[in-house]
Amino acid sequence: MNTVPTKTWLKPILKPLRPAFREVVVISLFVNLLALALPVFILQVYDRVVFYQGISTLFGLVTGVLIAIAFDFVLRQARSRVLQRAAVRIDARLGESVFDKLMSLPLQVLETRASNHWHILFRDVDTVRNVCSGSTAVLAVDLPFVVIYLIIIFVIAAPIAWVILVAIPCFIFLALRSGRVMEGATGAEREAGISRDALIAELLAGRATIKALALAKTFKPQWEENHVGTIDRAMTRGSKGDGYTNLAHGFSVLTTVALTTFGALAIVDQQITIGALIATNMLGNRMIGPFNQLVGAWRFFAQYKQTVARIGQLFGLESERLVSEIKLDRPKGELTLEDITYGYDPNRPPVINGVRLTIKPGGVVGIVGPNGCGKTTLLKIMQGLYKPIECRVLLDNADITQFTREEIAGWIGYVPQECVLFRGTIRENIALAEPECSDEQLVRASTLAGVHNYVVDLPDGYATDVGEGGLRLSGGERQRIAIARSLVRDPPVLLFDEVGSNLDQRALAALREALLQLAPTHTIVLVSHVPVLLTACQHVVVVDHGKIRFAGPSRDVVPRLFAGAKPNQQAATPASTDGSGMPAKTADAEGGATASTPAQQLKEKA
Repeated sequence: MNTVPTKTWLKPILKPLRPAFREVVVISLFVNLLALALPVFILQVYDRVVFYQGISTLFGLVTGVLIAIAFDFVLRQARSRVLQRAAVRIDARLGESVFDKLMSLPLQVLETRASNHWHILFRDVDTVRNVCSGSTAVLAVDLPFVVIYLIIIFVIAAPIAWVILVAIPCFIFLALRSGRVMEGATGAEREAGISRDALIAELLAGRATIKALALAKTFKPQWEENHVGTIDRAMTRGSKGDGYTNLAHGFSVLTTVALTTFGALAIVDQQITIGALIATNMLGNRMIGPFNQLVGAWRFFAQYKQTVARIGQLFGLESERLVSEIKLDRPKGELTLEDITYGYDPNRPPVINGVRLTIKPGGVVGIVGPNGCGKTTLLKIMQGLYKPIECRVLLDNADITQFTREEIAGWIGYVPQECVLFRGTIRENIALAEPECSDEQLVRASTLAGVHNYVVDLPDGYATDVGEGGLRLSGGERQRIAIARSLVRDPPVLLFDEVGSNLDQRALAALREALLQLAPTHTIVLVSHVPVLLTACQHVVVVDHGKIRFAGPSRDVVPRLFAGAKPNQQAATPASTDGSGMPAKTADAEGGATASTPAQQLKEKA
């Protein structure tokens, strides 16, 4: 497992761009030096051309300033291109890093936040890119060069330079103050926007239910409350931002008035010339401009600070294993759960409590139980999607935490209860896990899943577009495509969670035959309440309140579940206490499943 310190994640992203940033600084130095050309031109025109009527000097000055303007344009264009290349590299590197980190997070971590929370992280990537390579970056680079203008002012108009020295601290104080205020206002606006966007995403996800039950009026007040809250916070942030921006503009005008006033007095006292006063005003505006912009741009710096913190939190989360500690050939398919305990909330009882279960290679094992008893959670633990609080899951006596998610997914196929398809064709959806699979592999998986005959009858066959989330297909078709997707890599272990919920009797019978065909060479764990599928099971495990209540051959357990028949007492024993309250090790038969709980122990041959 790996974690990245929240304060250092940006360094490896920006480190390769240091040469580009140094180039921007050098170009900015020459840009700011060339910016002196216009004030010097004005100074010389008033003091030399006008006073001495030096027309030839005027033409020379005009030629020089035009050359300076041309070079300034070329340098600014070059700086823009350098920053654009830097923006592309930041976007590519940071976007890829965020995507990789997001995909490496455990499922139980991803489920702790709404999907909208993770989606907004990619907007944060845009914020980092814009601040590091946009106008705010140019502003940050230009700020240090105000020292050059200050030195020139002292050279040409020292008696009024103190006005600038007084103005600069005022602008710095105003910028810092606006930064603190805007940081809080921007954060509040973002949180309100996230809440509103999360509601919209939830409504769109459930659009069929909303339309079917005409729930628009029910949700409208909730949406209006969120929307009004977002607008209110945006107006508050805008009002505060505009207030500081207008105040900065007022300070700029006041600085110009002060420079002109005290400059006029200095001219009367013959301390400076008229040209020096005009040039000082221009240089003063050039100095004050970046500070004035800083007050208005502090909103972006506040967003940047919050963004860096949020992405830092993402990189600080623990990832799944990315590199395996050992290499394992294709497993035989023996699954062992050693006293597994798992809970979603530490303040509530565990969902899975002390489950001990061994499933031998080959055969079909059914898991049944009432709703909410922990069956789906148990399958996710078997597949390594959830990490148990206590003990471990073994695959062929090897702890699955030693392997990467890619390796586990290749060995343990999983079809969840809610089948999700992605935009694209049927072939693309089936071959998602194995994009380079052959047509033979694809057809075999589709045939076993009972979807091949349906697909070949379509006008476009496997090139049929499934639409967003597979909405162009029925629930049963989506489910069979999901089953085919799990079979295309031919994993030795298959986990099916209520895969028969959307299938008709004919499809169920075909799926049952497919399970029986796969059973000799695969370990199949099936969560289902459909009698047709349970008849394909050699063993059935009954789960209730996160514990295994009893288990045994399907011929004994299934009648008890569905017909009320009394099972063979040697095969399925009700919960009983062994006196010590501790589970005892059970003997495992090939192709079967055994379970030990603190209340009961079972032994059965396949």
